[in-house]
Amino acid sequence: MSDIAPSNMREVSVSELSAAIKRTVEDAFGYVRLRGEVSGFKGPSSSGHAYFRLKDDRATIEAVIWKGTYGRLPIKPQEGLEVIATGRVTTFPGSSKYQIVIESLEPAGVGALMALLEERRKKLAAEGLFDAARKRALPYLPEVIGVVTSPTGAVIRDILHRLEDRFPRTVLVWPVRVQGEGSAAEVAAAIRGFNAIQPDDDLPRPDVLIVARGGGSLEDLWGFNEEIVVRAAFESAIPLISAVGHETDTTLIDYAADRRAPTPTAAAEMAVPVRSDLIAETSGLGRRMVTAVARGMEGRRTELRAATRALPDAERLLEAARQRLDAAAERLPNALAANAGAHRMRLVRAAGRLAPGLLKLRIDRSRDRIDALSARAAAALSRRTDTRRQLFDTLSARLSRSLGVYARAQTDRLGRSRERLDQLFARAPRALDLLMKRRTDRLEAAAKLLAALSYQGVLGRGFALVRDAAGKPLRTASAVASGQALTIEFTDGRVAATADGDAPPKPVKSAEPRPVKKKPEGQGSLF
Repeated sequence: MSDIAPSNMREVSVSELSAAIKRTVEDAFGYVRLRGEVSGFKGPSSSGHAYFRLKDDRATIEAVIWKGTYGRLPIKPQEGLEVIATGRVTTFPGSSKYQIVIESLEPAGVGALMALLEERRKKLAAEGLFDAARKRALPYLPEVIGVVTSPTGAVIRDILHRLEDRFPRTVLVWPVRVQGEGSAAEVAAAIRGFNAIQPDDDLPRPDVLIVARGGGSLEDLWGFNEEIVVRAAFESAIPLISAVGHETDTTLIDYAADRRAPTPTAAAEMAVPVRSDLIAETSGLGRRMVTAVARGMEGRRTELRAATRALPDAERLLEAARQRLDAAAERLPNALAANAGAHRMRLVRAAGRLAPGLLKLRIDRSRDRIDALSARAAAALSRRTDTRRQLFDTLSARLSRSLGVYARAQTDRLGRSRERLDQLFARAPRALDLLMKRRTDRLEAAAKLLAALSYQGVLGRGFALVRDAAGKPLRTASAVASGQALTIEFTDGRVAATADGDAPPKPVKSAEPRPVKKKPEGQGSLF
């Protein structure tokens, strides 16, 4: 009989207990930011998921990155790398372990980034990606230049202006993001896209590529340190110039590129020569070539005259050859007869081996071999057709999804443009009214200034303008002769008059003398 006392505690299964613990852990912690060192990382598993551990000096926790998240991480986990992981804490009932499901990963500080960069540089250098022997010379005068950069930054404008100043060339711009998530994949795709252009395509194939970006911090330039970008630069069949950052900035693409430029402007200078210098150098070389050809022709003419004097008689040169021809003609009939007899014997021996039964056996063997090869070819063709059909179906589905995304993006873009156009249309009447008011104010001010400076305003204050018969203004009394015809202009019209020199001037008396105002310096005559 058992000694265990009965109990009324409810029995639970192992699965129920594990589920309860899982809910408790997830409710208590949820999302956390965890700092630790990567340990036990051996790369993604066959399923694409990554399993490893995060540890410090006193504890260890299991970590997992699902396949979809691992492909989007800008920084991949590496053994011994200290990182800051963001994710949710949960449990795995299959082994009764708690773990963190990582959704984002970043290095723990700039020092970690530098260590990761140096480790990656050594790894790629060991593979020969930075070998100086494989670097190619740039074409002297490329017809087409491909530029991989952001289309909205100042970099592309600097490159285009520099090319325009030195030697205008055809430029193809592949727009990419130069920092942030996905920028490395876009740069690598642009390099491979330029290399995929064939000579007979509608788009011209570039003769040289420029990968450019302005300056920034180590984090901003990190996309050009990604392995996918370095390998794309290494595999490029087109010579590549790296112009990432300023002169003090160094990225891994600089080592893999054929040339490194300190700035994007310097990259444009490396790509093309100066047109004026090239024209001057070509003209100089042309003159030297004409002189060299003339000198060479004169030297060859002198040598030919000297050689002509040393040549022997033509008959003497042909004597030995004529004698050898006669000897060969005498031996030819016997040699032809002997050769025909030898071939006749070989034909007789071959005819003896060509028995009908032997021929039929060889034909049957060849037919069986042809039938076997035909069956194998039909099976291989069927398998290849099935494989290509599956591939085409996959590509068709992907293309349909891509076209849908592109259509939605263009629809959103058209909507935003329409809204902006409506806003500008609403603002146009107010802007036009404001412009007309400003122009009217300026016109009125100019009219007032013209009226103030006109001599007609002076006439309106009680003055008169005296002119002679030719219409020339008279400024002094000494300029008027007795009996001279005059014209006096008042503010409301003109009056004809005749000068009378006999009448003495009448003095004008005033109650009190008026002070004489001093004429300001620089004030000319009113007339």
